Amino acid sequence: MIVWIILVPLIGALINGLVFATGFYQKVLGGDEHTEKSIVNIVGCGVVLISALISTYLFVNLLSLEPENRQIIQSLFEWIHSGKFTVSFKLLFDTLSCLMALVVTWVGFLIHVYSIGYMHDDESYAKYFTYLNIFIFFMLILVLGDSFPLMFVGWEGVGLASYLLIGFWYHAPDNAYAGRKAFIVNRIGDFGFILGIFLIFFIFGSVNYQEVFGKALDPAFMGVVPTAVITAIALLLFVGAVGKSAQIPLYVWLPDAMAGPTPVSALIHAATMVTAGVYMIARCNAIFSQSHTAQVIIVTLAALTAFFAASIALSQNDIKKVLAYSTISQLGYMFMGVGVGAYTAGLFHLVTHAFFKALLFLGAGSVIHALGGDQDIRNMGGLRKFIPVTAITFLAATLAISGFPLFSGFFSKDNILGAVYESGYTLQWIIGVITAALTALYMFRLYLNTFEGKSRVTASVKDKIHESPYTMTIPLVTLALLATFGGYIGVPDFMGRLVNLHDTNLLNRFVSSSIYLEPAEKIVHHIIHFGHITLVLFSIAAALLGVVFAFYIYYVKPAVPGKITENRNFEPVYKVSYNKWYVDELYDYIFVQPFTYLSGLASYFDLKYIDGSVNGVAGVIKEMALTLRAAQTGVLRGYATLMALGAAAILIILIVWQRL
Repeated sequence: MIVWIILVPLIGALINGLVFATGFYQKVLGGDEHTEKSIVNIVGCGVVLISALISTYLFVNLLSLEPENRQIIQSLFEWIHSGKFTVSFKLLFDTLSCLMALVVTWVGFLIHVYSIGYMHDDESYAKYFTYLNIFIFFMLILVLGDSFPLMFVGWEGVGLASYLLIGFWYHAPDNAYAGRKAFIVNRIGDFGFILGIFLIFFIFGSVNYQEVFGKALDPAFMGVVPTAVITAIALLLFVGAVGKSAQIPLYVWLPDAMAGPTPVSALIHAATMVTAGVYMIARCNAIFSQSHTAQVIIVTLAALTAFFAASIALSQNDIKKVLAYSTISQLGYMFMGVGVGAYTAGLFHLVTHAFFKALLFLGAGSVIHALGGDQDIRNMGGLRKFIPVTAITFLAATLAISGFPLFSGFFSKDNILGAVYESGYTLQWIIGVITAALTALYMFRLYLNTFEGKSRVTASVKDKIHESPYTMTIPLVTLALLATFGGYIGVPDFMGRLVNLHDTNLLNRFVSSSIYLEPAEKIVHHIIHFGHITLVLFSIAAALLGVVFAFYIYYVKPAVPGKITENRNFEPVYKVSYNKWYVDELYDYIFVQPFTYLSGLASYFDLKYIDGSVNGVAGVIKEMALTLRAAQTGVLRGYATLMALGAAAILIILIVWQRL
């Protein structure tokens, strides 16, 4: 049944794409628009629901198996056969791919349902759902494929689908530019990723997961492989993850991707595409665990990304841009987890992040929907009394992402920070704790400026504010419950023992059969200066500090932020944050402008010399033809005279030649 998890969304995309998006239903079959949208809804949402149900059914089947046997492989056909290079089209449903499939399909289903209300009036309604189904199809190939080439197909497929969805409203130049930017930046990372796959085949002689990871865990085989080669493989694969999961320096595409419809932002930036890099590293843990150098680079870059993005989110006024930089920052936490070898912790945060970040984006979409398209939080305030369901669910997600105690983000973020500290990365841990405080600060800034305090909404807009329809609020409530209680699947064991409970980390027990090397087997633990409880208290203190400070300056003393930004000492810091550290301008100066100049020179050379030489030859032939054409008068006497003169000339030449 595994193949149907993938095929059903593809079937939905084909039906909506060929029958409805092309206009065939209305123009040929004579259907009406209302009926068309109803069918598109049923097909678009139904196929993802079917995939989710099949994934759930197989998940239950996995639970009935012994932990060491929890995997199902479905071999379909031989895909590529060239010499020694053979790739079979196999699908792998183990605990790791099962976890990802459940997140992708169920969260994807809620986003599809939400889209019914959000995109109801869009003229390209059927095309939108076609693109969504295509995205789910490729994402499922990425997580269910049993080899690196299949993963790469899904990897590139989600890149293509994201380009189509980000630039969905391509009539606006900025939206089209954002789609192109996402596509091009991802290609940079993908180039490193495919080089890593080539090197894997060169070293291991295979691209199948079981064969590659089996050799990677074989001491005899790895004993003859230089450490530098394994490090190169890990770093090349990580380059792909940096592009797809928006880490420094290839994160610049993700904030601009907010140009797409808000449900697209929730789908791409919460549970699917941007988490592909985290999944890939967790899947390839047998390789990454062999290179300490690669782990140090990953953890350090991830910590810097988390802090860097959080510092930018503090000053943004576009509600979706704040969430975009928040996504980059939270991805940094995930990479910190998998970077130190705490793969389960990283995946745990991936799951909880899917809940609360999808909720935040969909909540932002509900706000934008209520305000008629306005995304500037400076034009909001006091919206809780107008859209209470959106406000309450948004608050739940804000508490979760801030790491507030007992919400889902609290457990997953604490797992990562504890693993980072215990692995000896003290500086990265400090950066992570500071970032946690900044996260609580900018997220409560966003919540308070949007839903609390004095309303800054114009009178003409205020009269039209209304709560979103049920197709939008039901997914919000569902995700709010998951964001609140979803963290209890991964409660650390030491927390469970405090209340006389054991085996509380259900996620760890479930996923561990897919993780070849657990942290305890490979990490040399440093002396722990603080106990588990002390580390938790640091996390709680950071979250509470950010919440209290935000509440004070944005609710109790709302005039304070303006004074801070106008202060001569703080103004430069604010400008750097507001202008996103001028990274886009720097990239434009270093890369875009030089390449544009070189392209101009190449264009000039091409037009002046390449095209000029070709056109010059053509011009000479043309002039010769024009000259010779003059002899073609159409008068017989002229032709006879020329023939006589020609014959005479030939005769004279022959006579002269004979005498010589």
